Formats: sequence, structure tokens, C-alpha cells
Amino acid sequence: MSLDQLTTEQHAELLKVRKRVIEAIGRNMDLYGISLSTGHLYGLLFFADKPMTLDEMGLEMKMSKTSMSTGVRTLLDLKMVNKVWEKGSRKDLYEVEYDWYQTFTDYFAIKWRKAVETNILVLRRAIQEINKSLAGENSPQEPFRSILEEDRRKMGEAVKYYEWMDRLIDVMESGEIYDLVPKE
Repeated sequence: MSLDQLTTEQHAELLKVRKRVIEAIGRNMDLYGISLSTGHLYGLLFFADKPMTLDEMGLEMKMSKTSMSTGVRTLLDLKMVNKVWEKGSRKDLYEVEYDWYQTFTDYFAIKWRKAVETNILVLRRAIQEINKSLAGENSPQEPFRSILEEDRRKMGEAVKYYEWMDRLIDVMESGEIYDLVPKE
């Protein structure tokens, strides 16, 4: 059944329910670092019965094509929306990624991997600097030496954590996470 076949009352009831869900999705998208309007855009695409163009989204959401483009680009980068091809259409079409499990793992893998790599790099460089300082000709005396050694120990523990996080990301990306926590 298509929306065209609904009565005015049925259509209004459906829109009311959908609007409530879209509003909730929009409010909760801050978990993903996504603005409210981009969350609403995701909600619109979630309920769309076919892929939509930027123009169609803009009309529906009463937003500019530029705003739609920015929102869609954000959702594409996070793999929450896919660009699709449709025979006969010369415009880009977009549809939501309905596999929310995959969306979750993609998002966190993308964000976490970047943070993990950055933090490991910074920590390892800092540890090298401390090692160089401790081993140099002008090796620091107490109490500075003890402080540097304690900082190096703390940083080493942090590196271990980020290496663990890196393995967790690998498990998410490979899909092995679903062996541990099965999809419903």
C-alpha cells in the first residue's frame, strides 16, 4: 500500500507517529556528533519509501539545497546513508542504511580508529622523549627523574589501553563482535 491510498485521517495519523520518531532520532543523533537537523534528515530518509534527491529532501524538510547537501555528506561520511543509482535519473539519489548494526560498528570504528591512532602516536613520541631525557648525558636528578619515570609508566598503560581499543575496533570491523553479542 502506498501513501496515496490512505485516507486524510490515516495520512495525518501516520505523519504524527513518524514525526515523533524522527524528532527522537534527531535529538539522539548527538551521540554520533550529528546536528539535530541532520538527524531529522536521517529520520526523513528512514521513512522514505524510495531513494530521494537533495531537491526532494529540501522540499520535504523546508531547508536549502546547501543545508541538505551538508547533512547528506555528513551521513555519507558516517556510512549512515548510501548514494544509489536509479535508471533514468540524472540526479544523485540517497537512501538510509537500514542495517543499524552495521551503521553502529562503522561509525564507532571510523571515529575510534582515528582517536586511537592519534593518541598512540602522541603517547609513543612522549615516551621516546622521556627515554631520551632519562638516558642523556644530562640525565635528570631526583625528584624530576622519578616524576618522568612515573609519567612514562602511566603513558605505557595508556598505550596498552589504546592497543586493546584497536583490537576491539578490529573485532567490530570484522563482524566478530556479533559472535560475542549476537544480533536479535
